[in-house]
Amino acid sequence: MSVETKPELREENELREENGLRAEDSSEEAIAKPPPMTRGFKFWTIIFALCVTGLLGALENTVVSTSMPTIVEDLGIGDNYIWITNAFFLTSAAVQPLFGQLANVFGRRWLTIFIVAIFTLGSGICGGATGANMLIIGRAVQGIGSGGINMIVDVIVSDLVPLRERGNFIAIVLTVYSIGSSMGPLVGGIFVQRTTWRWVFYINLPVGGFALVLLFLFLHTNYQSNTTFSQKIKRIDYIGNVLIMAATAAILCALTYGGSRFPWGSWRIVVPLVLGLVGLVIFMVFEQSKFCPEPVVPPRLFKNRTSLVVFINTYLFTVLLYWVLFFIPVYFQAILGSSPARAGVKMLPITLVAIPGAVIAVIVLSKFGKYKALHLAGFIILTLGMGLFAYLDRYSSDAEWVVFQIIAALGSGMILNTLLPAFQAPLAESDQAAATASWAFMRSFGNIWGVAIPASIFNNQFNKYAYRISDATVREKLSNGHAYQHASNTFINNLSDRVKSEVIGVFSDSLKLVWEVSIAFCGLACILVLLEKELPLRKELETEYGMTEKDVIQTKQGDTPDAEYDPGNESHSQDNKRDL
Repeated sequence: MSVETKPELREENELREENGLRAEDSSEEAIAKPPPMTRGFKFWTIIFALCVTGLLGALENTVVSTSMPTIVEDLGIGDNYIWITNAFFLTSAAVQPLFGQLANVFGRRWLTIFIVAIFTLGSGICGGATGANMLIIGRAVQGIGSGGINMIVDVIVSDLVPLRERGNFIAIVLTVYSIGSSMGPLVGGIFVQRTTWRWVFYINLPVGGFALVLLFLFLHTNYQSNTTFSQKIKRIDYIGNVLIMAATAAILCALTYGGSRFPWGSWRIVVPLVLGLVGLVIFMVFEQSKFCPEPVVPPRLFKNRTSLVVFINTYLFTVLLYWVLFFIPVYFQAILGSSPARAGVKMLPITLVAIPGAVIAVIVLSKFGKYKALHLAGFIILTLGMGLFAYLDRYSSDAEWVVFQIIAALGSGMILNTLLPAFQAPLAESDQAAATASWAFMRSFGNIWGVAIPASIFNNQFNKYAYRISDATVREKLSNGHAYQHASNTFINNLSDRVKSEVIGVFSDSLKLVWEVSIAFCGLACILVLLEKELPLRKELETEYGMTEKDVIQTKQGDTPDAEYDPGNESHSQDNKRDL
């Protein structure tokens, strides 16, 4: 007896067959539905552990934004201050594709524990730093851990939950992540004022230790064990990983020094930038060649239009997110004269709106399975918010900067948790780790540009207007890429009234173009959303890396589900073992 497939499901089936999915697995009418299921104690313990783990990376992404001027001054970092942020973002982005491949090769459990341990170690190095080099090395180690955390958390959630429900659980983790990211500036400011900047990093030691205990006790996953260790390491795409890491590093170096230490036309900027971009092209060509049997970023992930568009918009959204997180504090501290802690408080509208907005967005996504409208509305609202930031100056009222942040946060919240499910929608479950790692890499790659692009614009504009500062010593101190590190109320308030007014005016006018350029990024994202296709989100889960069924999911009757409905059914075969 044949079952007629709906036109929209037929279209979805054809697309998924291209990516290794069976058509009959996609049709909701052609398959038997599993019995209703509830999640048990260990499932929720894992979700809690992932939330704690995600909180680590979230705090460190933004906590230094308000504490950086103090750190730079205390350690005498000078021109190299930008590497406090960029070393973190560089390693964070570069290792994510590798970690995604390692998660497939060696399983999730021990890789996750290793990642959290590395992050905690990096935090200790940063907290105990006695100089610039030690701090930058510590931040690089932290970045390795943070990049792994950002990727592995999403991978494990994808292992646990069907795509249609995935947004709900990613929302739980990302809500905590968003709280950490948004509270980072406030926490950093409080530590700087009340204790020492070193606690910006030391705070991760007890949190990291707690996360390690939870992961060790409760994170048990299935994994492929029918190959030897030597066979597993041969699966790693060494050439691809080296290419993408080297290209990322070259691009970051160019972005770091372009327009600040060296002119954009200097060979010191052009050469690494060109090498980095060419390196990315070579990487993409190599990944599709016969010399790469198991690519770290499989080209099949981008065969469909929707995944490709969402991939690009993930980059644009992350650029815009960090655009705000790193330059709104400049407005509060340098122009309004707020202390680091007070600047963190003034950024609370972002937290208080973005998080509820994100939760509402994923509830809507889970209920209706429609992501395109959320993306379009989110980017339109974000465009409005970014444009309004350009009107902020020293005379703006509290109501203005509060409302403008609320608008931008509302748009961001609608986008934040809905990109990954849309990216995964056309892809096979077997590609989830590679897909999530690639998506996480693009998100981290956006972090780098989200700081570097506005910083370059800001520095160039400041140099353009610096002639208005009458004090030659102050003018020289702030010019040529040094304005950001001195964007603190401590520095500004020590100036004479006349020079103080001049400096604030230059800061204010320099920020205007920063926000105006961001509108172009928002507009491009809006146009790209129109190219997305609305694909149904899967309600069933098929994965060989899920939790042990008895540890995670029980039927409403309290019994272990039959193997027919076991999302980790492969674990019953001899080829899979529990990742102990």
